[in-house]
Amino acid sequence: MAHVLVADKIAEAGLEKLRAASGVTFDVRHGLSTEELASAVGEYDGMLIRSAVKVTAEVLANPGKLSVIARAGVGVDNVDLDAATAAGVLVLNTPDANTLSTAEHALALMLALHRNIPDAHAHIRGGGWDRNKYLGEQLAGKTLGIVGLGRIGRAVAARALAFEMRVIGFDPFVKDATLLDGKVVMVKELPAFLGQADCVTLHASLTDDTKHMIGAKELAAMKPDAHLVNCARGKLIDEIALAEALNENRLGGAAIDVYEKEPPEGSPLLSAKNVVLTPHLAASTAEAQSRVSSDAVDALLAYLLHGEISSAVNVSGLPSSLPPRDKAYLDLCGRMGTIISPLCAGGVEGISVSAFGDSPAGVAPTLSWQATVAILKPHVPDRLNLINAADQARQRGITVEHAAHSSRQHHADSILIKVETKSERHEIEGTVFADEKPRVLSIDGYRMELVPEGAMALIFNDDQPGVIGLVGRHFGDLGINIADMALSRREGKALMVLKLDAPMPADLRTALQSASPPIHSIYNVSLPDVKSENR
Repeated sequence: MAHVLVADKIAEAGLEKLRAASGVTFDVRHGLSTEELASAVGEYDGMLIRSAVKVTAEVLANPGKLSVIARAGVGVDNVDLDAATAAGVLVLNTPDANTLSTAEHALALMLALHRNIPDAHAHIRGGGWDRNKYLGEQLAGKTLGIVGLGRIGRAVAARALAFEMRVIGFDPFVKDATLLDGKVVMVKELPAFLGQADCVTLHASLTDDTKHMIGAKELAAMKPDAHLVNCARGKLIDEIALAEALNENRLGGAAIDVYEKEPPEGSPLLSAKNVVLTPHLAASTAEAQSRVSSDAVDALLAYLLHGEISSAVNVSGLPSSLPPRDKAYLDLCGRMGTIISPLCAGGVEGISVSAFGDSPAGVAPTLSWQATVAILKPHVPDRLNLINAADQARQRGITVEHAAHSSRQHHADSILIKVETKSERHEIEGTVFADEKPRVLSIDGYRMELVPEGAMALIFNDDQPGVIGLVGRHFGDLGINIADMALSRREGKALMVLKLDAPMPADLRTALQSASPPIHSIYNVSLPDVKSENR
């Protein structure tokens, strides 16, 4: 049963989905302090937030069971992504849900600026009727410059074109010369872009590179009668520089929905000339709020109940969902990594995963991290999963590589995992048969064919008569049945892989190890049952 914390106000549509979901319980706890949230998060598997809750490093210092945070909205400025990744907590957002609402608000702000709507409204409410004082400008024929041509930027462009505006774009990550069937012309350099626009609207993400991307220098490049609109992130603009440009009539006007600090107490924009201000309303429509809440709950439940990832913001390279065949190979890598892990207790220096054949090749990067998690998990004190595997490996100086190859002759598709330790190399090979069940094909060069599941024991020994009888007698004396066995021999040595009805107790392992030679080493492995997981 997954337990979810609803730490922020979300629309009723999202709460209804939580109530209807099977296998989920949830608590609604709004207004928690940082200390209270830090104390509570470890009790939950997932958390739902909007923009009011701040998920800091302090909150994530002891994550407990928490595995996923879903943000109802696009921006995740209120989540410490580095801390979440280090803690192995997946962060999801809802990038599509408020696209239309934000695009419409940007156009509404443009209209408000160009037609002097807020000032005219205040004027007539005060009893005035000076129509000439509020002479405006039409949007048709004006050049709109859009910074950031993602979902929202393109939605704004489509609507601006309907207003008969000329639209240009600036986005370093768009390589095409034009967009929207040639109707949006991309400009490669920001100063040239700013100089052409009658109105500039921002729809870029906030990064270290884009913080204060519109400052004094950029404002000076704009036309003195141009307008600036920001419905994206407040820190994209240097508010002090913008206020000065407005007050000194070096810019025609600005419409701002987001601020460097929210609420914008003390912001120079509050007293600036020719400015329209709204309190972060771009996504504040009934339709958008309902959809972001529903989408956030859908993403949270998909991960908690099915392991499917959608719209992750702190992990790259993980597919949002996998077909059954790919899931089977992901499961295989986890099992193979678990089997080889006890042999690597002396320290891991490198892990490489080679995918042979068409089936596993497409998810080779994910397979490599799945193997890494399984290999390292018993040996590291920190929580380890696909979310933070790369970070944990990097911190420990462990190289992780993956490669995709054509099929090998003996099996159409297979996975080969190699692990470099301080003193030796270990490897394990496996495949997935047509029945979707995993098979181990070799361990350190010992060939076999075995379904890896349940309690298992790996016994390396001299290849000589009597060893099988010795091992069988010890297990029989303790009433532990050997359900299956794979035996492989090479160069005077042998490997027995036993599948047991019960885990091997420590005293039995000690008794067998004392028979040295012929027994060299014994390793315990515990794996989930294949049928219950994959069928």
